[in-house]
Amino acid sequence: MLAESIKHILAAEYEANQIKLIVLNKSKETIEQAEVTGKKSVATTLTRAKSEIEILKKSSDLKAMEAAKELASSTANRIATMRARAEKRMDTVAQRIFERIVNV
Repeated sequence: MLAESIKHILAAEYEANQIKLIVLNKSKETIEQAEVTGKKSVATTLTRAKSEIEILKKSSDLKAMEAAKELASSTANRIATMRARAEKRMDTVAQRIFERIVNV
């Protein structure tokens, strides 16, 4: 009877150890799968983020170029207006200088 009880205890311990090994192996597999899934998710997110950054860069570059063109056009218009005013004044000034020279 004692020998049989010891056999049952040893068998139960053996089963418990087998269950622990199975659980340990399953845990390792689950952790490995989670790490692989996490790495894939991070890689996918990084790829998507890089793509979005490129799109935003292109968009901002286009907006900056449009703003620069508008500024250049506006500046050219201002220069033309200032030049026209200056030419009118030059005519007036030249005429006044001529009149002073003639009247001297």
